[in-house]
Formats: sequence, C-alpha cells, structure tokens
Amino acid sequence: MKTDRIIGSVLALALGDAFGAPYEGGILERAVWAIVGKRNRKRRWTDDTQMTIDVIDSLVTCGRIDQDDLAQRFAKSYRWSRGYGPGAAKVLKRIRKGQPWEAANSSVYRNGSFGNGGAMRAPAVGLFFSADSENNLVKAASASAAVTHAHPLGREGAVLIALATALAYNDISSPEIIERLCQCSELPQFLSRLHTAGSWLREGNDIAPQKVAAELGNGIAAIESCVTAVYLALYFRNSSFNELLEFAIRTGGDVDTIAAMAGAIWGAARGLDALPQTRLEQLEQCDRLYGVAQSLAEAASNRPTNGSSCPAKPESLEFHLTVDKI
Repeated sequence: MKTDRIIGSVLALALGDAFGAPYEGGILERAVWAIVGKRNRKRRWTDDTQMTIDVIDSLVTCGRIDQDDLAQRFAKSYRWSRGYGPGAAKVLKRIRKGQPWEAANSSVYRNGSFGNGGAMRAPAVGLFFSADSENNLVKAASASAAVTHAHPLGREGAVLIALATALAYNDISSPEIIERLCQCSELPQFLSRLHTAGSWLREGNDIAPQKVAAELGNGIAAIESCVTAVYLALYFRNSSFNELLEFAIRTGGDVDTIAAMAGAIWGAARGLDALPQTRLEQLEQCDRLYGVAQSLAEAASNRPTNGSSCPAKPESLEFHLTVDKI
C-alpha cells in the first residue's frame, strides 16, 4: 500500500482547489472569494475538498459506497461559504429537509445535473477501489456520483476521474491511461476529447492553455472539465505541482475544480514528497486533511479486493442531452 501516494493525492486535490479558487469565474465570483477565501491567513478550500472529505469518511465508516450515508453526509456538511453551486445547494437542502436523494438528484434539473460535482470528489473512490477490478471501480464511481448527479454525463465524468486516479496510483503509463479511459467511456462527448488529449500527449508538443480550453473545455460541465483535468495531470506528470497549477489558472474557467481533479491524479502518481511545502503550509486545516487521507489509506489497505479485470461499461448510461444548466 503506497500510503504516501494516497495522502499526496488528497492533499494535491485540496491544494488545487484552494489555490485555484481565487481565479474561478468572473469579477463577482472572484470578489466574493477574495472576502471568504482566507481564514487565519490560510487558503480556504471549497466544496470540492469538503465533499471529498465526506466521501472518505463514508468509505472509512461503511467500507463501501453507501449512497444513503453519502447523501446525509453531503447534506450535513453543506455551507454556502464553501462555494457550492446553486443547483447543488438546492439538492442538498432538499435532502437535509428529508427528501430522498433518489428524488432530490433530479428535482432541480429535468434529467439531473451533468456538472462536474460528482467527478471532483471521485478521486477518493478511485483510490479506495484501486486494487479492485475496473468493473467494480466503475460501478462504485458511478454510484457515488448519482447521489447528486443523476445525468449520465455527470456520472461518466466521475468514472473517468476515479479510474484515472486509480491507474496513476498503480503506475500505469500515461498513454495506457488514456487508452483504458477510452475503453471505459460510453459517451461520444468524452471519447472525442480523450482522443484529442491522447494525440497531444503522444506528439509531446506544448499546447497553449487557450487551445486546451477551446478543445477540451474549461467549464463546470463534466464534459468540459474532466478530460481537461486528466490531460493536465498526465502532461505535467513529471513536472512540478506548481507548473500544473499555473497552467490550470491560465486555462481559466472552473479553475478550482479542474486543478483539484488534475492535482488528485498527479498526486496519486507522485506522492506526498512531491508537493510544494510552502503551499501546504498555507493550506487551511492541512493536518486534518492529512489525517483524513491517512484514514483512507488504512481503510483501503484493510479491505478485501476482487482482483483485476478488463473494464466493463457502466450500466444504464443512455441519455438525452437537455439544455438544463448545471
């Protein structure tokens, strides 16, 4: 069990989140975060990290994906000051008031959210199930996302981020990670972006942040951010975290979530020692996050596994794209 990789992944997610948040959105969003984004001179993390903590605590307690337990943890932890999106806020408030998550997750948008909220917390699932078959991992990631993101695009984004994190943790090469994500992907919107990212990585050329944003995306939708995060993690796999973060900032858009997902994959490959100490010292509740990550590593090492097999397609991923926003 590579404990330092799990800790490195969780802390890198939080670093990407906290240090990317000041650059997210437009003038209004940045102004709000300038006010609430620091506490005791520490960089605050957002809902990306909070919901990751919730997933880890649930996995440690239940030893599996327990959707009812996840729903209650998400709802209890909700605080507007963590930067939750308006759709997620409505869903979590309804769960807090007693609505079953199976109804709440499609109560705001007709077919459910296709945002990246399920994906941003998926690295924890990938790490916990990293020794399982990919079939089990895929099902677990999809189930974890479904609590708040009923739309197939939102669930598949979570699957791709969880699987990429697990493969990086298991020292799979970057080209093979892209290939196995393509094998796992069910939806053409993700496949086309994965093919683009794969060709860029094979060619080894420097791609401008503006081109990454234009062709892979930089938005809050899962299809506009998840492959971007995978590409950044793999492109900067042998570079510093600071280089990855700076590129994510220049890519723009949903910077905190893209940097969080990319950081988690990068951290799973590189481990704790590769993280920038100066940024860790500025991170809110870093000791707490370290302990949470360590508990995930211990729980993952103590659970039975189900071998390794070729990835299976996630069940019931047929969908009809709607014009609903995230």
